[in-house]
Amino acid sequence: MPRVAIDTPAPDFTLTDYRGQTVTLSVFRGRKHVFLVFNRGFV
Repeated sequence: MPRVAIDTPAPDFTLTDYRGQTVTLSVFRGRKHVFLVFNRGFV
């Protein structure tokens, strides 16, 4: 996986949150700090 440089804008994407609602990153652009956590699943 390639490394991402600091201050690189994230591409827009849509995911489902823990409540089953869709959340799009661009909704937060310019308004708030966004902290993303991607957990790895282990099988």
